[in-house]
Amino acid sequence: MQNDKIKPILFSVIKHSSKEELKEQIPKDIVSGIVVAVVALPLSIALAIASGVGPEQGIYTAVIAGFLIAFLGGSRVQISGPTAAFATIVAGIVATDGLDGLVAATIIAGIFLIIGGLLRLGTLIRFVPFTITTGFTAGIAVTIVIGQIKDFLGLVYPTGTQTIETADKLQALAANIGTFNAEALIVGLICLAILIFWPMVTDRIPASIVSVVAGCVLVGGLGMNASTIGDLYTISGGLPQFHAPQLSFELFRDELANGMTIAILAAIESLLSCVVADSMISSHHRCNMELVAQGIGNIGSVLFGGIPATGAIARTAANAKSGGRTPISGMVHALVLLLVLVFLMPLAALIPMPCIAAILLQVAYNMSGWRNVVHLCKTASKGAVGALMATFFLTVAFDLVTAIAAGMIITVLLFMKMVSEETEVKGWRYYGDENSQITHLRELPKSVRVYEINGPMFFGMSDRIMDISVKSFTEYLIIRMRGVPSLDSTGMHALEGLCDYCDKKGVQLIFSHVNEQPWKTMERAGMIERVGEEHFRANIDDAIAHARDLIEQKKAEKPSEQVPA
Repeated sequence: MQNDKIKPILFSVIKHSSKEELKEQIPKDIVSGIVVAVVALPLSIALAIASGVGPEQGIYTAVIAGFLIAFLGGSRVQISGPTAAFATIVAGIVATDGLDGLVAATIIAGIFLIIGGLLRLGTLIRFVPFTITTGFTAGIAVTIVIGQIKDFLGLVYPTGTQTIETADKLQALAANIGTFNAEALIVGLICLAILIFWPMVTDRIPASIVSVVAGCVLVGGLGMNASTIGDLYTISGGLPQFHAPQLSFELFRDELANGMTIAILAAIESLLSCVVADSMISSHHRCNMELVAQGIGNIGSVLFGGIPATGAIARTAANAKSGGRTPISGMVHALVLLLVLVFLMPLAALIPMPCIAAILLQVAYNMSGWRNVVHLCKTASKGAVGALMATFFLTVAFDLVTAIAAGMIITVLLFMKMVSEETEVKGWRYYGDENSQITHLRELPKSVRVYEINGPMFFGMSDRIMDISVKSFTEYLIIRMRGVPSLDSTGMHALEGLCDYCDKKGVQLIFSHVNEQPWKTMERAGMIERVGEEHFRANIDDAIAHARDLIEQKKAEKPSEQVPA
């Protein structure tokens, strides 16, 4: 299957599978979907709370976006829903611009994702450096940890306390540390211990479910003093309802940056998740179809009261490990959560907030990638480490828009510096008597000078063309370009300046081995016509022979003139 095909992979799976294969696989997908729904239930609630919205909105997201993306997506086993990557940016949008702002930003993101998929831009995700993704992922993890300290310690903030930015959260923690609740901390520690150690006992029952049950028993059964979801939120069950958004041009303009950030994060997270899934089931995803599905799923999610969604690596891995091999498992996961939403959602009010905090602390630890950070700091270049750290600290201190922009700018500048240092312009060294020169084991007439350019000719190195010079007796200048893979407009301008310099000196330019892309650029700029196509030669030996022929022609035309020794 072509990984750039714009066609839901579910349709291809059904078309290319026999009835016997489907009859054998569909029951496995149904079981896997139920298992994943059990895993996704507490996570969806916890991530919705971390995003500053109601618990049920996390389920709405997993149901609507999870079903649409599985049905239309480009991966066999991708599970989509609310993720920790969105928690901080969603919370910031909701706090400053309300739910209408979140709807506008998510619709913008959905449109960008759909357009990106239709334009087949899915493969461009590889151009986002690993240092950037590592930096902002670790930064998001730290902001989640900071945001969960309050509930983990059972702190109480005065009404109206603003905790949007990381600095606000730290200031509020310091100001209200005196409200520390020891019993809430005990509940949180027990739930966290279950999350860490339960998988060592068995992986048949998700640790998050065991942790939630234990937390409810500690608070509801044993009467330990800790706030529950029901103490802080009014929980509503029932089917997701369509909400006609109150949108305006001004709102879309204000949310454009947030929408682009959500789109970038959704693309990165979902396609990384697809790559992980491919390695687990020996398959290939359709990156562009996945982007289209992510766009449709996100728009559908916010129109039915949800929040932004993307591929969830942990839930996708659980699906693959549980035997899921077709998108049916992702659709079943969404339908099971819909049943929970309709019939069991009021029970979520009993879940203690320290338990939710413990779940999110484990999510933050798992997503932090601290081992990758340590490894990069030990092995990467100073510039790469600088880009990573800048992205990390800006994510924590400011926001993802600033962090990603700064990280990409630093990375691009470092890349240009590296490439420009690899590009060199050097003249051949000459040996011999006064009548002839021998260079690189080739004999040249004295009136011929050769310069070799190696590396891409772009705006970062165009000034090096100015290093080319000729002697008073030079009549022909050969530019060897076999090592030039590309030429941009600034490099072309530099070559035009060299052409002007040679015209003033009365020197004929000859080009050797111009590659395809530079040739097209020079042709569009009129350089081929200006220099003369006959002066563009296939290789250096041909160029030298051409220069000799021109010298002989000149001697034949003016036999009385001699080339100065």
